[in-house]
This record gives sequence, C-alpha cells and structure tokens, in this order.
Amino acid sequence: MEKERLVQELTQMTKEILAEAKLKAGDIFVLGCSTSEITGGVIGKNPSKEIGEWIISTLKNILDPQGIYLAVQGCEHLNRALVVERSLAEQKELEIVAVLPSLHAGGACSVAAFQFFDDPVEVEKIVAQAGIDIGDTSIGMHIKHVQVPVRPSKKELGAAHVTALRSRPKYIGGPRASYQDV
Repeated sequence: MEKERLVQELTQMTKEILAEAKLKAGDIFVLGCSTSEITGGVIGKNPSKEIGEWIISTLKNILDPQGIYLAVQGCEHLNRALVVERSLAEQKELEIVAVLPSLHAGGACSVAAFQFFDDPVEVEKIVAQAGIDIGDTSIGMHIKHVQVPVRPSKKELGAAHVTALRSRPKYIGGPRASYQDV
C-alpha cells in the first residue's frame, strides 16, 4: 500500500467534501473508517494501526487550520461512539462515555485519534455538519438532518468504498416559499 498516494487521494477527497459542504470554523466533520477495508480485507477483521495514524494525521492537517473539529466514529463494538476533543464535548454539552478504543473495539482510527488529539474523550453521539465514510461504516446517524450525499471524484481509498455526506437546512413552506442558497 503506497502511503503517499493514499494520503494525496484522501487529501483531495476531503477538500472536495469541504468545498461542497461549505464548513466553517466550529463545525464538525465526522470520520468513519475501516482500515481493514482500505487494505482489501473485511471490515473489523484486520485493522492497521499505521493506516489509522496517517488517516488521522492527514485529516487533522486539513481541518485544524480551518478550525473544524474532527469526530472519529468507532465501530459497532463501541456502539459507534466518537472520539472528540474534550473542549468540543464540553462546549456542545455532549455526553462523555467511559471507554477507551482498541484495535478490535473502536478501530485503528479511534486509537490514532487518542494519540493525536490534545485531550481526547469518547462521546455517545454527535450532530456534525459533514463527514467522510471510508469502507461503508455508516456515519449517517452522526450527520445533521437534512443529509445530502457528496460524491468525491475518487470513489475508493485503497480497496475501501468511499462515500460522504453534508447537511443543509430543511426546506419548509409550500408552493409560495422561496429558498436561499445555503
């Protein structure tokens, strides 16, 4: 697996998603990721600590300068709890849960988030404005309604299928209503 190429592809995908989602400082970006799927395996069966580390490092290098928070979704063994910075959890009054991720309960990216975040905690749920799903991990439960699919120009990272979501305000009203572009 060529790290440089995959980092470049993840960077391109993330920038495309951010451009379409129009996130601003203080917004939240969710990552759902199976490193097993990236290497061509089955989700949850062969996590890669190294791949998790470069994914988190790459995303933080893009998001941190823009003031966008990264939330890293764990696997179903942790009920898809998310790693976030404690400051975000406190600011948004998110429920902090008592669990530490491992490679086989949470996944490689959650473990890496605990390594790279300043003061990481796990929270039960979150409402984010956008996110990327690498390996079909189902991030939709963490994205604000109304969810809109984002189609990055590249559909795979390694062997993992990639999808993305952004949110938009609800359209309300009837046939006489007009809408602003947001």
